[in-house]
Amino acid sequence: MASSPQSFNKRQRERAKKEKAAAKRARRHARPDDDDADTSDDGPDEDALLEQFRVLNEQHAAGSVDAEEFETRKQEIFEQLGLGEG
Repeated sequence: MASSPQSFNKRQRERAKKEKAAAKRARRHARPDDDDADTSDDGPDEDALLEQFRVLNEQHAAGSVDAEEFETRKQEIFEQLGLGEG
């Protein structure tokens, strides 16, 4: 069990990374548009994608989605949102 602290630290770093990304999305979502009416349909529904990401996070935390699948699906959602892993 010597690797337990390392695994814990890695999970903490990953969690911090996710929280930072979520905060960035929240800031982007809270920004007012040039015109207050949001009638343009220039891409996937951001709210639906954020909901997919929330559900994915819950599934991963519960252990029903492994790390590899989580990262793959997360990246797909981020690409649809126009966010990068940079």
